[in-house]
Amino acid sequence: MQHPDTIYFYGTCLIDMLYPNAGLSAMKLICNAGVEIIFPQQQTCCGQPAFNSGYRAEALDVARQQLGSFKRPIPIVVPSGSCAGMIKHHWPELFSGEPDEAQALAASDRVYELTEFLVDVLKLELTDKGSQMNIAVHTSCSARREMGVAKHIKQLIGQLNQVEVVEHDRKKECCGFGGSFAIKQGDISGAIVNDKCQAIEETGVATLVSQDCGCLMNIGCALEKRQSEIRTLHIAEFIWERTCDTDD
Repeated sequence: MQHPDTIYFYGTCLIDMLYPNAGLSAMKLICNAGVEIIFPQQQTCCGQPAFNSGYRAEALDVARQQLGSFKRPIPIVVPSGSCAGMIKHHWPELFSGEPDEAQALAASDRVYELTEFLVDVLKLELTDKGSQMNIAVHTSCSARREMGVAKHIKQLIGQLNQVEVVEHDRKKECCGFGGSFAIKQGDISGAIVNDKCQAIEETGVATLVSQDCGCLMNIGCALEKRQSEIRTLHIAEFIWERTCDTDD
C-alpha cells in the first residue's frame, strides 16, 4: 500500500478509558509522518466482548454502529492486535448474510494493527534520543497468532540503538487475560499471569512494552500486586518517549 494522506484511528475501549496517552502517542507518530487522522467521535466498542461470549446479535448491533463511523475508503489503524483481529477476521463472519456484508468486508480489508501500519505502510524511521536501557517485550496472542504482527514490534524497537530487549522464558505464552476468561476462570488466569510476571522480573528490566492494552492492564496490575516496580508501556508511548523532542 502507498503512503496514505489520511487514515481513520480506532481508539479502542481500553485506550479511551485507561490508556489515553498510548492513543495520543500513536496519533502523534502518525501525524509526524505527514498523515492526517480522522477520529470519529461516535466510535465505541468493536463488538468483541459480546462476540466472544456468544451474543452474536448484540455484537452485530455494536459492530454495525462502528461500521457507520468508518465509511471513507481509507485505512483504519487500530493500536491493538485484539481489536484489529476482531474487525479484520471476525466481522466478515459476524456480518455474513447481512445487508451490509459488503461494506463490512471492505472495512475489514482496510484494517491495520498500529505497528503493522508504522512498519509496512509508513516505513517509519526512528532516531533514539533516550539513554541506554534494557526492556522486556510482551506480544499478545492476538498480535502473534491472529494478526501475525509480532515481528513488527521487534522491528520498531530494533531501530532504537540505545534499547536492548532482554528475552524471558515465557515470551510466547498468554498473559492470562483473554477478556472475560480472566473473570470466568480467575484461578487459571491468575496462575498464568503470575508465571509471566515472574519470568519478566527475572530479566531484571525496569520496563515492559507491549502492543495490547489488555495485556498491559493484566500484567501491570499483577506486577503491582507483587509489589514490583516494573513499568508497563504501550509500544506507541514507548517510541514517542524515546524519539520525541523534550518540548513536544
